Amino acid sequence: MPNFANIGARFKGDPLSERHSRQRLVVGNWKMNGSLAKNATLLNGITAQWQGADGVETALCPPYVYLSQVADALSHSPIELGAQTVSEYSNGAHTGEVSGAMLADLGCRYVIVGHNERRRMQGETSHQVAEKFYAAQQSGLIPILCVGESEQERDAGMALETIGHQLLTVVKRVGLEAFARAVVAYEPVWAVGTGKTASPEQAEEVHRFIRAELGELGPRTQILYGGSVKPGNAEQLFALPDIDGALLGGASLSADDFVAICRAAA
Repeated sequence: MPNFANIGARFKGDPLSERHSRQRLVVGNWKMNGSLAKNATLLNGITAQWQGADGVETALCPPYVYLSQVADALSHSPIELGAQTVSEYSNGAHTGEVSGAMLADLGCRYVIVGHNERRRMQGETSHQVAEKFYAAQQSGLIPILCVGESEQERDAGMALETIGHQLLTVVKRVGLEAFARAVVAYEPVWAVGTGKTASPEQAEEVHRFIRAELGELGPRTQILYGGSVKPGNAEQLFALPDIDGALLGGASLSADDFVAICRAAA
């Protein structure tokens, strides 16, 4: 098994007792879906059913163009606003980009960085993801750093090595202490949008690895699982000591499914 102990000092502790010090977090990533009318119906359904629960944080990340609509709908809700990505630049001649300051200005608390679709489809490198992570924190946002391996990398026994390098690139840019104000999301690329889900053993192994690599920050860092989470498997996943919640895709486009998964986290 690869050893990335140079990232952070290993820690030893009781996973169950450490778990109690971390809030659960469920984040809905709408991806490129929605319309003003569909969003209104979805948001009405979610806010009518979910009034929050002790120990559970929730957030929705719509496309940029709907941030204001969603912010208004969530203004009297415990659900936070997030964005799906952010520019690594603060301002200037970057047509089509949106800065962290702009997202903060609209009321965003969270922003996803390094989602596997951005890495694969937009060609974002781990270095670029690290810059986005830094830019997000400079604007007062909480980055949700996505890491994960492809099916080929898992089959080759390189899953932990891949994830370790993705983490290390960010740590080299911002330092370990930055993870006190960040979230990590493990999303096995082979399970995102495919209907496949990592087994509880596979998911827990990777989450435990990530937590160990974060050293002293590990016990305090929220680590989410993302990969075809559904109401039917959420409770089993959330029962694992190192899984603190979920980064949802398709399930966040259904009010009933989103709320059911939030309740499973309670």
